[in-house]
Amino acid sequence: MQSKIIEIKTKAIEEIGQAKTVGELFDLEKKYLGRNSEFNQILKNIKNLSEEEKREVGKLANISKIEIRNNIDQIQKVLEQTSFNFAKEKIDISIPGKKKRIGHLNILSRVQNEIEDIFTGMGFEVADGPEIETEFYNFDALNIPRDHPARDMMDTFRINKDALLRTHVSAIQVRYMEKHKPPFRVVMPGRVFRNEATDASHEHTFYQMDGMMVGKDISASNYYAIIYNFLRKFFGKDIKTRIRPSFFPFTEPSFEIDFKCLICNGKGCPVCKNSGWIEIIPGGMINQNVFVAAGYERNQYQGFAFDIGTSRLVMMKYKINDIRLFHSGDLRFINQF
Repeated sequence: MQSKIIEIKTKAIEEIGQAKTVGELFDLEKKYLGRNSEFNQILKNIKNLSEEEKREVGKLANISKIEIRNNIDQIQKVLEQTSFNFAKEKIDISIPGKKKRIGHLNILSRVQNEIEDIFTGMGFEVADGPEIETEFYNFDALNIPRDHPARDMMDTFRINKDALLRTHVSAIQVRYMEKHKPPFRVVMPGRVFRNEATDASHEHTFYQMDGMMVGKDISASNYYAIIYNFLRKFFGKDIKTRIRPSFFPFTEPSFEIDFKCLICNGKGCPVCKNSGWIEIIPGGMINQNVFVAAGYERNQYQGFAFDIGTSRLVMMKYKINDIRLFHSGDLRFINQF
């Protein structure tokens, strides 16, 4: 076995010295030191020798392996220096560089992050929930009656009798309250789905940012102050708003906050349906039935909830006149932002 090791080492060093390219050298390395090499097979069989033979053969094998490795390293350095093609690798530094095109966040994702930053700066935390919801969290827990139009197949994408694509991120509210006790402030961003006809201001898939603030002494004035400060920070200026009464099963009393359309400056356009105003943030004081569904005692807490139309906010801020552009796949539109 010792003579075989010496024979392999001698042959390996001879062939390594004759290598003309780095590629040839790499093949010789696999041949003599690779996992399936004859040399490696000898090393595996050392375990079958006597203790004295193991010491002698093992020592010779290790020395031979080091010699082969050193020869490979030396020849590789020489080949790398002599094989470099300076003419081929020459760079003309006077040629203008080519700008690398890199990806970027979609404008909807960027604005969602911006909204989250504003609310976290006001003491809110961020919560998440599943896009495939149950009938309970999407409707029942939010005090939406069985005969409410929102449950109709024309408005909801249903998967089966109890599972559906969530129609609003309000479905996260009770999920959050089941695991947390007041006081708290939380926003819940996400994508929602509605089985409805599309137009310049309506889409079957869009984005919302729900929020709620719950405690012992939360009032409607807190609600309006939070929303007004959010709009001022988001747009970087004072925004003309109005608050009007409305109705939602999960809030009582309920409000709608509108602001003057920034696309047409209140003159009327398809986005604001020629009214000059954009309905942007519905909400109100959380109905006590919602608290009960979350496991709280009735009248123990009070608070408000709101629903920001993220997609519509993007349209207002960047003067986008058709919500359908967000999912059009048109790179001319996407690359603007």
